[in-house]
Amino acid sequence: MKKMGKRHYPVYRLCAMDAREERDGRSLEDLGHYDPHKEKDEEKLVMNRERVEYWLSKGAQPTKKVAVLLKKAGVTLPWKKAKK
Repeated sequence: MKKMGKRHYPVYRLCAMDAREERDGRSLEDLGHYDPHKEKDEEKLVMNRERVEYWLSKGAQPTKKVAVLLKKAGVTLPWKKAKK
């Protein structure tokens, strides 16, 4: 996630990043955005689900916070499918 927005009002972009880049550095692809200040859960996280699943299938590793957001959105993580 890239931190964007104003002071005391952060907004985050979900991005596919190269591990060697810094947190707010150049991204490979923007996948959506997350605004924690919105009231409705549907409005908080907006993402391109197909592209997120594509990057996960290619081996992308989400951070812990992004994994929680993806789980809330109903995206199954590839390595979590086998466990029940």
